[in-house]
Amino acid sequence: MKDVMENIGTLYHPKTALVFYEAKGTNAEVYVEYFDMDRNGNPINAHPLTVKEAQYLSKALDTTKERNKAFLKPKSIIAGNILYTDPSENGFAMWFTKATRKNLFFIDGLDIPNGVASVPALLWIANKQKLYIYALKSDRKPTESTPLYHAPFFNVYADGNVCMGSVDVNIRKSASLEEFTAAWETYFFNSYFSHLMQNHNPIQGNCVSLWKKLRKTGEPFPKDVLKKTDRTIKNILR
Repeated sequence: MKDVMENIGTLYHPKTALVFYEAKGTNAEVYVEYFDMDRNGNPINAHPLTVKEAQYLSKALDTTKERNKAFLKPKSIIAGNILYTDPSENGFAMWFTKATRKNLFFIDGLDIPNGVASVPALLWIANKQKLYIYALKSDRKPTESTPLYHAPFFNVYADGNVCMGSVDVNIRKSASLEEFTAAWETYFFNSYFSHLMQNHNPIQGNCVSLWKKLRKTGEPFPKDVLKKTDRTIKNILR
């Protein structure tokens, strides 16, 4: 049902049906009957499931399994900024990005002009539905004990969880590692920053004033305004 809803707008027609029969008793045997479907969706041409039909069904199921296995699979050599991956169906990835300049968007109410500004090094943790983000004080690859700081952005809770608001997050079930990380970074930086979450101020000072200044001056992000969290990579992965 979920797959059908994700492809809404496509009309699906019943093509075949399988009916499983089981005999009563302690040594119950199973018999499978195969039906074709007519144009009205009625079962016709009932016959025992053939070997060829069973092989076709098995191949279709294997294809689904392969798509699931592709999740978070790298397309080539794993990039140096990848810290951890869990490629299970409900898995996640952890990676970091160095300090850089990004095009940022702010709602009109903040009175901060949209445009390029400096952002600090960041630690990203995401699954298919949620993103957590923290700031780092160095561009060096973080270790398990590297201190993590609150990400200095609007729309981020104190625990690092990002409120995506009206952003339609749609991560493919078979997304490669590269596609997955690029998608989350795009979702985050292409969304509009709007407000602080639950009165959580992520920096030392005024967040609005900070981003106004960074947009105006173009200077590097001031690391001294970052607030330290009580978290490290080690206790996040526990």
